[in-house]
Amino acid sequence: MNKPSPLALLPLALFLLFFVGSGLWYQSQGEDFAFYKISAPVAILPAIVLAVLLARGSLNERINTFIEGVGDNTIITMVLIYLLAGAFGSVAEAVGGVDATVNLGLSVVPPELVLPGLFVIAAFVATSMGTSMGTIAAIAPIAVGVAEATDLSLPLTVATVVGGAMFGDNLSIISDTTIAATRTQGCAMRDKFKLNFMIALPAALLTLVWLWLQSSSAQVEAPGDYNLILVLPYLAVLVLAVLGVNVMLVLFIGILLAGGIGLWMMPDYNLAKWSSDIYAGYTSMQEIMILSLLIGGLGAMMKSQGGLAWISDAIDRISRLGNREPGKRSGELSISASVALTNLCTANNTVAILLAGSLAKDIAERHEVDPRRSASLIDIFSCVVQGLIPYGAQVLLAASTAKLSPLALIGNIYYCWLLGLVALLSIIIGFPRIKSPQPAQTV
Repeated sequence: MNKPSPLALLPLALFLLFFVGSGLWYQSQGEDFAFYKISAPVAILPAIVLAVLLARGSLNERINTFIEGVGDNTIITMVLIYLLAGAFGSVAEAVGGVDATVNLGLSVVPPELVLPGLFVIAAFVATSMGTSMGTIAAIAPIAVGVAEATDLSLPLTVATVVGGAMFGDNLSIISDTTIAATRTQGCAMRDKFKLNFMIALPAALLTLVWLWLQSSSAQVEAPGDYNLILVLPYLAVLVLAVLGVNVMLVLFIGILLAGGIGLWMMPDYNLAKWSSDIYAGYTSMQEIMILSLLIGGLGAMMKSQGGLAWISDAIDRISRLGNREPGKRSGELSISASVALTNLCTANNTVAILLAGSLAKDIAERHEVDPRRSASLIDIFSCVVQGLIPYGAQVLLAASTAKLSPLALIGNIYYCWLLGLVALLSIIIGFPRIKSPQPAQTV
């Protein structure tokens, strides 16, 4: 690990310059699909080259650091989820499962409640299964179908699912972010949940009101006929998710169930067609998989070169400016900023919490911030950033499913924007008030 250095963050800035800058340029020229003219997996290559040039040590050592980041456990897990999600969506669509599920939903849910309903379903599933990725993989295809069957905006409809998924992931007691936040800060999960909920609930209610206003004038075509048997793959996925079954197993079972229904009900559907649909689902996730692997390697290089350490030191110095009269407000702002900036660099909220956790705990102790409060804040702000960065796994998966630019989604993920504003307001006004301080404990 090299000494803390802001230069280590330059590769990320270069990537964003190429990725966002090129899209904005082509958009200003009136080009269709402007943000796909230079794809993100290509735009990141100059950033990787710069990271290699900035790194110290032999060339082999630099490349090994990059490869270790690519092969990180969380990155490989995401890639497997991408593959299974793509395969499940492809097979379910081929056998008519998506259309049947959409028609069933539109037959039951009033048009003005379509968007709030999607948000609530995504939030419930994500809270139950503890992962936003699995939730988006299961529900985003339904959101695409809903948008096609109504006059609702496709980016807004898909972004609604992302917002609900982030709500559940942030609050779930079995979420890896919750586990990481409570372990690094030394508090009980139930106590962190209570404080978290008091901030997340107002943001969720505001989001539901806004979504209701957005869909209150929605025009829904007469829903088509549907066969409940074709809905079974999605119902099975949702039920298994609620029961807490591993997300990869859930998606695999969904693939088997959807394919089995196709073989049983469709005369022209055979093993070769099933295999073709699964592979088509794999290839549909090609771009997001490549980008996730490359981002994992880039993040590892920036960490090894001291980029994340520099962010931690900068936040720590700022938090110590008021050391003579340490205040909870400045401490809470420093804790929030540390995890937010770390998340920007790692594009992984769990990793960001683990990396910024020790610094956040130190700041909390010096500024007399309750461990329950610091755990709540690092989870909330990692959730906010993760749900809004165009190169984060959740946004990439949703954008890939809907065949949209990630930048078209992030402006419509209202829950994450509102959660960030409510959280900042809670710091400013000191809400919620904690009756008695809780000493740090080992979870």
